[in-house]
Amino acid sequence: MRASQLSLSNVFPVVLLLGLFGMTARPATDPDLWWHLRTGQWIVETGHVPHSDPFSFTRAGHAWVSHEWLSEVVFYELWKHGGPALLIIFSAIVTTAGFMLLYLRCLLCDYGREKHWAAAATVLGALASAPSWGVRPQMFTFTLASLLLFLLESGNKKDRPRLLLWIPPLFLLWLNLHAGFALGLALLLAYAVGLIMETAAGNTPWQQARPIILRVLLLLLACLALVPLNPSGAQLYRYPFDTLRSSGMRSFIGEWFSPDFHDWLYRPFLLVWLLLLIALASSRSRPKGRVIVPLLLTSVAALDAVRHIPIFILVAIPVIAAALPVATGSRAGSSEVSKNTRLGAPISSWFRPSFNLAIVILIAVLALVKWVSLARSQDAREAELFPQKAVAFLRVGDQPQRIFVYYDWGGYAIWKLYPEYRVFVDGRADLYGDDLLRQFKTAVQLRTGWRDVLDSWKVAAVLVPPSSALSQALLLDPKWHVAFVDSKAIVLVRTNPPPEIPALSRALSPVGEESEKMFPRAIRICETRAHDSFQRQSGVGSF
Repeated sequence: MRASQLSLSNVFPVVLLLGLFGMTARPATDPDLWWHLRTGQWIVETGHVPHSDPFSFTRAGHAWVSHEWLSEVVFYELWKHGGPALLIIFSAIVTTAGFMLLYLRCLLCDYGREKHWAAAATVLGALASAPSWGVRPQMFTFTLASLLLFLLESGNKKDRPRLLLWIPPLFLLWLNLHAGFALGLALLLAYAVGLIMETAAGNTPWQQARPIILRVLLLLLACLALVPLNPSGAQLYRYPFDTLRSSGMRSFIGEWFSPDFHDWLYRPFLLVWLLLLIALASSRSRPKGRVIVPLLLTSVAALDAVRHIPIFILVAIPVIAAALPVATGSRAGSSEVSKNTRLGAPISSWFRPSFNLAIVILIAVLALVKWVSLARSQDAREAELFPQKAVAFLRVGDQPQRIFVYYDWGGYAIWKLYPEYRVFVDGRADLYGDDLLRQFKTAVQLRTGWRDVLDSWKVAAVLVPPSSALSQALLLDPKWHVAFVDSKAIVLVRTNPPPEIPALSRALSPVGEESEKMFPRAIRICETRAHDSFQRQSGVGSF
């Protein structure tokens, strides 16, 4: 690489790219990843997409909209050929692509940005949306939404309408990867409504806005017409609305909660909000309606649910970048001349390019180290978050097939134990519905009627944390006995007839007497602890 190519302005995008590769890498431990992998395997091996649930005993044969089928096939093929390492790298690349498109949009905003300011704004957006990163199909929605906004703004602002022709094929891919395609429709509609508001307010002449509005509305209609082109057909029209209306998902899944600004994890998001308000108040000109309407839509969504923060970031960061200062060419040029005079051209000509190259190499090495570290620690992270030993025990044992598994572990049990075992529920909250999710919560938290839930569904085995209220209650119930226990999980099996009490105390686990010390004496204390643990560990959804 020549020295002229290693100038600071050229190095900034490369450093940003490599830095994002490292920042966005996450371990392959999302609770929903496991049933995605099993579904992908099921599709590859059977040759068709499931339309009814094959994995649970509570919803066996019930209709299931497998809206992420293409993502699941991609994930499974990556896992099969490269294991978790390849999946980690792929997910980091997908997420980074979304942020690099955001960076380009910051450069192309109304006043044009210096590369370092655009990079700084992009990094802030990355930090604010970090809670939603992971090896999950939702990252496709983030990147495709970023690409949609890039095509929409470039096609209209730069008078290159042919770029808009890429939106329908992009949308066709999107609706087969993830049901977040509905956000794309919402962004198109918000953009068109914003343009209409511009003309109504007299900010944009109707003659100028009319062809853009017509193009966007035609794109919206074309994308709507493409929705049935998926294995679930027209059912995908109503699926996003059913999910948004689900009270069970909103009370059960952590990423559907509103962001808690007391948590340091969401402080960068709060900073984005403050900077956005400052940017809007100090803007050289009033933001256009085509910016304000999508901004209002996504801001409400982000404050309503954590999972929508990345989409808000895609809309808000260019607004913040537009308010950042612009360095004039004359000032930059005079500064460069004075520096060369002081430092001497011969020294500057080799030192700066060498220093910039060293920075690029350092960031690349750090990203590579992050990838290697995550791949090597995959097994340890898996054992830390999931009942690895308990599942291994069930695989070699001959336990009842109807197993009540802790919510966050349901997908893991599907990946490791299907088809020998079927779960009560897992991360597919949209499949199980509000009523069954409430039944699960009733049982795991020992609410009124918890025994009826286990009996009515003929649950024969339970896999939950040892500290849970349910495990403590079943330990005191002579109709249940312990088949396995360690510090992470306990397996309890329904007994008929019940074993003798002395035999029960010896059967706790291969661990021996130490396992008996894990259990408190009073179930009331454990019920409170389990309730708090359940709320803290509640898994993320798949939509």
